[in-house]
Amino acid sequence: MNLPHSVRLVEVGPRDGLQNEKQPISVADKVRLVDDLSTAGLRYIEVGSFVSPKWVPQMAGSAEVFSDIQRRPGITYAALTPNLKGFEAALEAKVEEVAVFAAASEAFSQKNINCSIADSLQRFVPLLEAAKAAKVRVRGYVSCVLGCPYDGDVAPQQVAAVARELHAMGCYEVSLGDTIGTGTAGKTRVLLDVVSRDVPRERLAGHFHDTYGQALANIYASLLEGISVFDSSVAGLGGCPYAKGATGNVASEDVLYLLQGLGIDTGVDMDGLIAAGQRICQVLGKANGSRVARARLSH
Repeated sequence: MNLPHSVRLVEVGPRDGLQNEKQPISVADKVRLVDDLSTAGLRYIEVGSFVSPKWVPQMAGSAEVFSDIQRRPGITYAALTPNLKGFEAALEAKVEEVAVFAAASEAFSQKNINCSIADSLQRFVPLLEAAKAAKVRVRGYVSCVLGCPYDGDVAPQQVAAVARELHAMGCYEVSLGDTIGTGTAGKTRVLLDVVSRDVPRERLAGHFHDTYGQALANIYASLLEGISVFDSSVAGLGGCPYAKGATGNVASEDVLYLLQGLGIDTGVDMDGLIAAGQRICQVLGKANGSRVARARLSH
């Protein structure tokens, strides 16, 4: 299969990246990060999430962030909304697109959100209905698609079943997440072959964590399977809470370098992206998690 001519990068750093940070991050710093990413040419940015501050304290100021960012035409500013209450709060904040999340592993679903996969999907029904009425698009996430910290291997057919349900409910796109980063290129291709029998490839996205250093290989394998949307996090922000000391999200800079090397268009400026990553890393007082950024900045 030919490689896609262009790829859409879904930047999850401001949400998935920052939500695991322990230190408080000001609304102003979050706004600056989103604005920097907009300037760098990202066309889809997950800005925050509307969840209970009790569970995710770092996302408590998401409404303020949405209020203060400089929204640019042609850019989607999205939010994670786990339930109808979260969706209504996002609607008040003038969020243009939302995302919901389910797991492909029963054990992970129980540990993460205290309910079964079937129950979690049922909770999304009123949210999807409200979104349709409000003409807000909904993106779906499936976690643990290539392995679970509790169940181990996850059958591709189980992933396909969850992805099929989300797509049938009205999610225009389903992002398949290798939550613990144990996936390999071969398993990725098998997974996509199975899932694409139920959900068209043009409706699928890849979300690969780099815990085992396989994220870029898995992205390349996905490109060979016709996938053209990938989630990534600037400077590799975000940890993997299920593998102590391990990295989490693949760095946007590293994905961009791979895509540029393949001649695939993204519309993203590498220098601007590296600058955005460096600025937020300085705020956090941590090293940049992007190999490409570190290499460029050391010259």
